Amino acid sequence: MASQAASTGIGARIPRRELKRLLAGHGRYIDDIRLSRMLHAYFVRSPHPHAKLVSIDVQRASRAPGVAGVLTAVEINPRCEPFVGVALHRAGHRSAPQRLFAADSRAEAEDAAELIEIEWQPLPVVADQFQAIAPGAPVIHHGMPDNLAFDFTMEQGEPAKAFAEADVVIEEELRFERQMAMTLEPRGLIADFNPSDGSLTVIHAHQSPFQMQEIFASHLGIPEHKVRVVAPDIGGGFGLKLNVHCDEIATVVASVIFGRPVKFCVDRLESFVSDAQARDHRIKCRIGCKRTGEITAMEIDDIGAVGAYGMPMRFNVAEGMMAVVMTGAPYLFDSYRARTRSVYVNKNLIGMYRGVGMPFACIVGELLTDLAAHELGIDTVEFKRRNYRPKSALPCVTPGGQRLETVSFHECLERLVELMDYDKLRQEQRELRGRGIHRGIGIGTFCEQTAYGPPYYGPSGAAISTQDGCTLRLEPSGSVRCLTSLTDQGQGTLTAVAQIVAETLGTSVDEVSVAGNDSAISTYGGGAWASRGTAIGGEAALRASTVLKENILSLASAITQTPSDELSLANGQVINSKTGLSVISLAEVGRIGYFRQDTLPKDFDVQLSVNASFVANDKPYYMANGVQASYVEVDADTGFIRLLGQWAVDDCGRVVNPLLVDEQVRGGTVQGIGAVLFEECIYSEDANLLNGTMADYLVPMAYEMPDIVVSHVETPETSTRLGAKGIGEAGLIGAMGAVWVAVNDALRPLGARITHQPFTPERVLDALARAKPAEPPVRP
Repeated sequence: MASQAASTGIGARIPRRELKRLLAGHGRYIDDIRLSRMLHAYFVRSPHPHAKLVSIDVQRASRAPGVAGVLTAVEINPRCEPFVGVALHRAGHRSAPQRLFAADSRAEAEDAAELIEIEWQPLPVVADQFQAIAPGAPVIHHGMPDNLAFDFTMEQGEPAKAFAEADVVIEEELRFERQMAMTLEPRGLIADFNPSDGSLTVIHAHQSPFQMQEIFASHLGIPEHKVRVVAPDIGGGFGLKLNVHCDEIATVVASVIFGRPVKFCVDRLESFVSDAQARDHRIKCRIGCKRTGEITAMEIDDIGAVGAYGMPMRFNVAEGMMAVVMTGAPYLFDSYRARTRSVYVNKNLIGMYRGVGMPFACIVGELLTDLAAHELGIDTVEFKRRNYRPKSALPCVTPGGQRLETVSFHECLERLVELMDYDKLRQEQRELRGRGIHRGIGIGTFCEQTAYGPPYYGPSGAAISTQDGCTLRLEPSGSVRCLTSLTDQGQGTLTAVAQIVAETLGTSVDEVSVAGNDSAISTYGGGAWASRGTAIGGEAALRASTVLKENILSLASAITQTPSDELSLANGQVINSKTGLSVISLAEVGRIGYFRQDTLPKDFDVQLSVNASFVANDKPYYMANGVQASYVEVDADTGFIRLLGQWAVDDCGRVVNPLLVDEQVRGGTVQGIGAVLFEECIYSEDANLLNGTMADYLVPMAYEMPDIVVSHVETPETSTRLGAKGIGEAGLIGAMGAVWVAVNDALRPLGARITHQPFTPERVLDALARAKPAEPPVRP
């Protein structure tokens, strides 16, 4: 039994006085009578990072007031197939099967849970990466030879020769601590298994209802057409609510056992010890350059601690893989060596989180190039101008295997330099350094994989849909009803879909209603992840709208006896394309199409409901890009870092809604700043979490954030009609790279360098204590 150790639970009735408040908004999915019998789930979790459950006594808890039952692994595990989080297309990837080892309850159940008597036998703990691979280390899983989950290497060109012949070689070791997604609303669900017809309805705070529909059906043995997953508006996702969490699956199993609705919501304290986490990597990296400033080679060696098991479906080797394949992508060089290893430790599972491993690639590439530029006596902007991949080199494949087609590195950089008034800031920085004020400028260039296609997840064996769909219906009133397979966690994706539909059909956004988030009503789709909503779901909406437009014009032509090629749509009217005058309203077209078909030609086929799906069949992903800049000040006496300015220029393809896009960038930027400066899950040497409260886990506050200025370069994706690429993770990726470089730029005159994230005041002071006298740059 590994670090997601034993859980048990109790089912408790909810007091009637609380029922109305708890059920608000859910009655349309679950029958009110069934809801009145709903139970709460509560989990008793292991107090040890690694332990054997010797015995468990639930008798007293079973007799506690309001308790419907106590479930242990004996009752739960046989009802659910174990999860094995192994990507079939990653040779050598291995994981022990993960059982739920869980149960249910809450309210009165929390009191009853204290009555459960459990005897634990603590086992040796594996707390970090290097302990996991040390000779003689405890092996977490019996049946596995060691704690290595995955080991991948790649090499392009002649890196050994390139480094040997380089005039300058810069090496660094970087450390990234664990962090949480910290969604505004924690995880939660209501599961309702109806024994009368064998159907399951789950109201789930999740980003991909179709993914969970498949999981509930395949692992619990319920026919898929009898499983419905509804993902209503939830308070943030950030990738956390894309993962598979065993307590959520166990809640559904509890509903199957009791034949009653069961509700489980993680409170904030519980989330710290049960949510999937992110990061936890150690990276060695280096860059080789000629004295004239050309990059000759890069190398990265990454090792990540992924928790006790492989993450089902989404695979926690992804952080390391993205780091090694994306490093150096914006730069023109041929020789590259990379390695990533994933190891098992007795901590929370690593799962999906905004940006996944792409921030590592940005940080490695931007820190190394900035250090190399300084060593060579070249301004960092000029260094990038010399080494970015030019448009003339596109399309191309990077040494890490990334195909670049519609990126715009130079254009984004020049827009950024103008936006921030780069030369003026450099002059201000030099003047202030003369007065003992230490400010730094950092630039973070990045590529962002977005909108993954079938070649990415298909070979992995995971049942993950990379398509999305849209159903449209013209109503008799002339308004439009839209059903989409997308979900929305606050991004505003459904608003963008409404805009696309309204613009194509020549009507107001107010005349378009959009519904999604429900696996029972829409076409099959992937949901919200990897910056794909507008790029994939928006494309499906555009294609459905185009078909409906053609059908409307064809019907209007039959009604008005006007050739359809002389008609168009605008302002809720069918208009004459030449004169711009109204011919007939959409409302009249709808009225006749539904109620007066008797006035139409006998052979006319009225089709005012259409459906379209879209998937990028031949692409593993689209590639967006951008660049950010940070301006910071470091107090050498206290170690505090003050953010003075942040600028972002992104190329996400076609920008459908500038306001939504800008705020996505700003939100991601704040998360990126938080990761670099504040957020850390602090563990003891024996792998116990020490700061599992909001009082101890620091997150960025509004007053600490600078103004974030956003601009865009638009290079449309050429393989789609819409041309959108995606924007959801760009802000975080670029911000992390820019802040890393800016802080180290501020410390440079003091001879200090900080490479341990987050950059807390203590670590800044430690870096200053280790400082070496700054050496003059090598001149070309």
